Amino acid sequence: MVVGARRVGLSISQSAQLLGFSHTTISRVYKEWCEKGKTSSMRQSCGRKCLVDARGQRRSGRLIQADRRATLTEITTRYNRGMQQSICEATTRTTWRWMGYNS
Repeated sequence: MVVGARRVGLSISQSAQLLGFSHTTISRVYKEWCEKGKTSSMRQSCGRKCLVDARGQRRSGRLIQADRRATLTEITTRYNRGMQQSICEATTRTTWRWMGYNS
């Protein structure tokens, strides 16, 4: 939207007022687009990295399927046996919710 507003001919001040961003943001985004031909967003790199990747999710799914009556503690212990970085029960529970297991 910033690039489009500037390309139409709006000034930095007009673009900032129209879009609700600061002058600095408008200048930085437009300058980056002019130099690189694209704009980047740092939002993808925000927050803590997931401890359980896609491979870990598949492994967790196999552990669940192997023993459907096992408790959260038992499955978390089994998961941690083969991994370098262990995870807590809360992480296991969160991962299961992402995978669609609710109870």
